[in-house]
Amino acid sequence: MKVVLEKEILLLGLNNVSRTSVGRTTSPILEGIHINCKNNQVILTTNDNELGMEYTINSIDIIEEGKVVVNSRMFADIIRKLPNDDITLSITDKNLLLIECEGSQYKLSTMNPDEFILLPTIDIEKSIQIQQKVFKDMIKRTIFAVSQEENRPIFTGCLLEVKDSSLNMVAVDGFRLALRKSPVFTENQDFSAIIPGKYLNEISKNLGEIEDMIKLSISKNQALFEFDNCKIVTRLLDGEFLNYENVIPKDKETRIKINRYALQSAIERAAIFSISAGEKEKKYPIKIYVNVGNIIVSCTSQIGDAKEEVLVETEGKELEIGFNPKYLLDALKSIEDEEVYMDFGSNISPCIIRSISDNKYTNMVLPVRLKE
Repeated sequence: MKVVLEKEILLLGLNNVSRTSVGRTTSPILEGIHINCKNNQVILTTNDNELGMEYTINSIDIIEEGKVVVNSRMFADIIRKLPNDDITLSITDKNLLLIECEGSQYKLSTMNPDEFILLPTIDIEKSIQIQQKVFKDMIKRTIFAVSQEENRPIFTGCLLEVKDSSLNMVAVDGFRLALRKSPVFTENQDFSAIIPGKYLNEISKNLGEIEDMIKLSISKNQALFEFDNCKIVTRLLDGEFLNYENVIPKDKETRIKINRYALQSAIERAAIFSISAGEKEKKYPIKIYVNVGNIIVSCTSQIGDAKEEVLVETEGKELEIGFNPKYLLDALKSIEDEEVYMDFGSNISPCIIRSISDNKYTNMVLPVRLKE
């Protein structure tokens, strides 16, 4: 194997197949990158049997075809630090990968490429296309609500549901819910799939803020993402996701219309008192009192108390309710609008935070019971 590549082109490919390290593993090849030079293409592949990424570099003059596997992190670190010039990759007589650039020369030990598991062929059942920037935004505005608790694995994933010409992305962790919608063109291809949140996060890193399309295809237990020169395959989570439409309250007793930035700032200041280092990081809720024309955001702990007043438009009853401030802040930051609606039932029912301009964003946050 011997090929000459521009550093910028090779580095772009490496950035696209980079992923979270497998960590402790009994199989070093799972931490490898498969480099295949053939048919005027260099194909870079990583695969840990749960998340597989493939990037194709086209129109390359290959001096000698061949394939090799080397440690992914080590190889990428070397390439990033080389001068901005052409890089030559070749295999030595001792089966080492020789990396040459200007006066630099590195040799990496290799692994058997025949033992590397390439991306599987997906038996596609349903597929859609959506703009990269839209899909990236959908992930950004829901991923924060994915559960980190492995005891409920189904909630460590995001629900991707295609229904009535809309792609709905839903994340829930038992304390809050985030829903983002976007129209898509489908030909009676409604479907749903649950994709691990940590892998959606990796996919998001590879997407651009561009109008170019990404194609999402699913099979029985895998999903395939195709965009630019990149392919990504991930497993799906098996099980029943929460019936989110049934848990989002339809009725309300109280509604406020509020400036998102003003509320966010008030909560951030009051939340300074929500953690008491003197009590082993005990967390105190913030309290929101809804009055006619304003709300009072407060927090009281062993170290002191805070009180913030924010002007609002109010409909319905007065209300006193408590929240984990982080959950409210995450929800507010996920909405673009300057003003939002906040709907309340009682002081023990969920708060619904919605975009005013459209129905693209919906967030639900469960309250904290306040001590009498």
